[in-house]
Amino acid sequence: MTQVDIPVESPVRPVQHLDKNFINHSKGFLSWALTLDHKRIGLMYLVGISLSFFLGGLFALAIRLELFSPGMQFMDAATYNQVFTLHGAVMVFLFIIPGIPAALGNVVLPLMLGAKDVAFPRLNLCSFYLWLSGAAFFIWTLFSNGLDTGWTFYTPYSTSYTDTSVIQATAGVFMLGFSSIFTGLNFLVTIHKMRPPGMTWHKLPLFLWGMYGTAIMQLLATPVLGITLLLLIMETTLGIGIFDPSKGGDPVLYQHFFWFYSHPAVYIMILPAMAVVSEIIAAFSRKHIFGYRMIAYSSVSIALLSFLVWGHHMFVSSESTLATLIFSAITFTIAIPSAIKVFNWLATLYKGSVQLDTPMLYALGFMWLFTIGGLTGLFLAVLSTDVVLHDTYFVVAHFHYVMVGGTLFAFLGGLHYWWPKMTGKMYSETSGRIAAVTAFIGFNLAFFPQFIMGSRGMPRRYADYTADFELYHRLSTTGTLILGVGLALLAYTLLRSLFGGKKAPANPWGSATIEWECPSPPPHNNFDHPPIASDPYDMERVEWDEEVQGYVPAAGHRPPASH
Repeated sequence: MTQVDIPVESPVRPVQHLDKNFINHSKGFLSWALTLDHKRIGLMYLVGISLSFFLGGLFALAIRLELFSPGMQFMDAATYNQVFTLHGAVMVFLFIIPGIPAALGNVVLPLMLGAKDVAFPRLNLCSFYLWLSGAAFFIWTLFSNGLDTGWTFYTPYSTSYTDTSVIQATAGVFMLGFSSIFTGLNFLVTIHKMRPPGMTWHKLPLFLWGMYGTAIMQLLATPVLGITLLLLIMETTLGIGIFDPSKGGDPVLYQHFFWFYSHPAVYIMILPAMAVVSEIIAAFSRKHIFGYRMIAYSSVSIALLSFLVWGHHMFVSSESTLATLIFSAITFTIAIPSAIKVFNWLATLYKGSVQLDTPMLYALGFMWLFTIGGLTGLFLAVLSTDVVLHDTYFVVAHFHYVMVGGTLFAFLGGLHYWWPKMTGKMYSETSGRIAAVTAFIGFNLAFFPQFIMGSRGMPRRYADYTADFELYHRLSTTGTLILGVGLALLAYTLLRSLFGGKKAPANPWGSATIEWECPSPPPHNNFDHPPIASDPYDMERVEWDEEVQGYVPAAGHRPPASH
């Protein structure tokens, strides 16, 4: 093959991955199943994660319908245990943890860098198939003996007292963990090595800062979960006694191992959500993000501090007084970088030209719900109140306000924000706004009453309750149904846009980050010309164009015609 020399002064950069490394970018099953294109892998993640969310939602609806009235309605207590276990496990491991990084991150991260792909495309495809394999093991549990341990797989019950499919489920989580590690490694290297000319660390979009912090936690914390679950499988099959007190083991040791991973995992779930919200707030305020460096550094602070607070999950497990004081203090400390983000978002909104489009409604909903979740977490960070509220519905409400109200609403906001870029189609704003408001009302009605019933002593995970709590459970179930209606309308809105939506311009929102410089949807190699980075929140770099009904680079910021 004849070598072609590129002049030194040429603005064209060598592509990161040659086209021969990709299956032909055409239609057909194999072109998708064997693709190395980050956009297609992200879309496959999106479909799988959305189906997982639907399955977990069905379990949630079954739980709430069962609890609508006292007494057993249509399932017995053993079945109820299995339903709430599978609801939690599917939502946490198959949806919330991989949702934003694996689906939205795979599509958006290389585009934000102006790159052709991620650093390791084959590893990226491998991570998807590991996720698919882990999901298959969870589906296996549905058709075998089920699972009734709770999503935490606490010993000694999971190793000695249940005949459900613990080994299949933990093997599935083990595979999902490797998928998460591979994704984190890929993103870390991509951000380090594939930034375009001019993109210094302080010109990195905040979404990439969030992905960077998330990748650190994925790489350092997830192996601990994998080793813990391997020990659990070995104890179940070989009887080695790591966690069995009758053989010299300690069941509380399992809790330490599990929460050493699972508290960073809380921020693996929420840090990408915060990163999405930062992008949406800036775009729809038509204003430079306030306190860029503080928001960026707070992402790394959260990632590092998240490894030091696992003990607040175990205040009632006979921890020493000194350990309790330390974990409580660090828990209050980690609230500071989260608060920095919220106050900087509010400052960005202040005197901004706020546009209440659908992504912005989800971002504002996130700020409200996450703030409630964070403030109620303070009650659980203090030993004196945690002892009273532990294992009550107060914890359920707090967890859902942070993880579901936070991660889900940010995921939906990001999905609407980048939907035109991913699909090349615009959705109905009217329908999208109605869905967002409906979901917000339904969520608050579903979970806010749980704070009240939890503070009055209603324990979580119980299949039945006394008549004193009936009103709160009925409100919660009604809210769940309203939330379901909002999510169904959302799905209809987005799916309908695929077939009847208007063609999306390259930049419908007026954002200044690089991904909006390529066409919608992006071509196979993403960019027709190599982008050059500048301030990602300089809104004066774009201006409205009536002809294309979208934003275009302002005069003085357009690429040379030779590109």
